[in-house]
Amino acid sequence: MSKSIALSLVLAASLGLAACSGGSENAANVSANASENAANAADNAMLAAENAAANASNAAENASNVAANASANAM
Repeated sequence: MSKSIALSLVLAASLGLAACSGGSENAANVSANASENAANAADNAMLAAENAAANASNAAENASNVAANASANAM
């Protein structure tokens, strides 16, 4: 949902810039750049979520290792 809102805002802003620029080629470039930026933002958000999940998994594994080490050292 937030991706579609962000894309809509980017496209609206690019159309506003294109209307003021006066050049159809420039307008096409602005629109293409806006679409690419929105796609890159979505990709970055996905990678950030994947990294957060990996970090949580690593933290859980680290906690397990600390407990195992403490148990082994107590013997």
